[in-house]
Amino acid sequence: DFNKPDQIAEAAISILSDDKLRQQMSQNAYYHTRNAIWQNVAVAYAQLFHRVTGSAAALQYSLPPLNLAHIQKLTTSFGIIQFSDFGIPDLDSGYTLDDNARALIAMCMYYEATRDPRSLKLLEAYLNFVIHCQQPDGNFLNYVDQHKHFTPQNQEVNLEDAAMRAVWALGTVISYHKLLPARLVLKAKHSFRQSLEVVRTIDSPRARAFAIKGLYCYDRVEQDLVVRQILDDLAKGLLDKYNSVATPEWRWFEEYLTYANSVLSEAMLYAYLVTGKREYRKTAKQSFDFLLRYLFLEDYRIKVISNKGWLLKGASRQDGGEQSIDVCYTITALSLFYETTGKPAYREKLNAAFSWYLGNNHLNQIIYNPVTGGCFDGLEEDHVNQNQGAESTVCYLIARLQVALQQWEQTYTPYSIMVGREYSITRKNVVNQSVA
Repeated sequence: DFNKPDQIAEAAISILSDDKLRQQMSQNAYYHTRNAIWQNVAVAYAQLFHRVTGSAAALQYSLPPLNLAHIQKLTTSFGIIQFSDFGIPDLDSGYTLDDNARALIAMCMYYEATRDPRSLKLLEAYLNFVIHCQQPDGNFLNYVDQHKHFTPQNQEVNLEDAAMRAVWALGTVISYHKLLPARLVLKAKHSFRQSLEVVRTIDSPRARAFAIKGLYCYDRVEQDLVVRQILDDLAKGLLDKYNSVATPEWRWFEEYLTYANSVLSEAMLYAYLVTGKREYRKTAKQSFDFLLRYLFLEDYRIKVISNKGWLLKGASRQDGGEQSIDVCYTITALSLFYETTGKPAYREKLNAAFSWYLGNNHLNQIIYNPVTGGCFDGLEEDHVNQNQGAESTVCYLIARLQVALQQWEQTYTPYSIMVGREYSITRKNVVNQSVA
């Protein structure tokens, strides 16, 4: 009430003496004001001007500078922590092979782009974590608690996807053999070769796809006939699944669209690049073009499949539940398809997909946190999940590095051709400039 200082004093004392209440009020205030931070205000004004002027031109989004701060904050000497409470790492959540494998891939890309010694130190921690998770039979466990012990959860869930993400990450390290210290590459090779017998036995479509990506990376260096045969066998399995399900109206490997969909098409294209089999290329392109029709709206905005309920064949899709990982996987697949086919439409969709992080989504709010260098955990129907875990943040960084190189090619290729490609720009310069 007005003129009641005793009430103000009582309320203040109540808040100051109750840590839990004060923390909850602080978080509520933070959560409810996110739409008013400067980046979201800028997007809102840009959208308003766009509507009022009736401009046909698409809004342009600038690339944020690279920022490893949150990844460094999430990483201990053992590996990258799984979850974060807002921007504060949650050590109680432990670690996963999934996150550390993805982080290992991201640091290979980052080190190639910047030669930043910090990323090499992180890379070694993630590689050691992957090797820590490998078992004597060559397989991998996924869940590790804060005390570095494997948890019972490893016995309760299918670990094929996680294990094959590790194979993909190990193959990535090997493919950077000319850049990385030899001792790290040798570690990765030893672990990779130990896993090959396990790779032969996997059945999950996405696990097969992750494995194919790792085998492709290995083949770029070793040209091993045994590895090529394993890759071909995995691709044949994916092709059989496609041929058993696909129709002229539903060109896909399954009767539904779930998570990491684009890696299936991407893997088939990698299989073509290794084997030269045209049926792999045809399946890759048919399935990917089909998928893109579901992922991109008419206004060139990406809307990935919701994790709240997968999209069954013939069903309507749900709103919300969009995650960084699916946007990232779509961007990496678009990059490969553009590099392989040269079709500008793939590059245009790649840039549009990345703008999802910068506010080009149904809430017109940023998903990337420019202050921390983290990425929010998801885009829901009416809000952005403000936690900044390892999966979302690492996937943002992979997408950021991928799109920077593609935009550089788009911006500088005409000049490079004009001077006979005598002019060159290092990747370190490329990734640190903003390209509108």
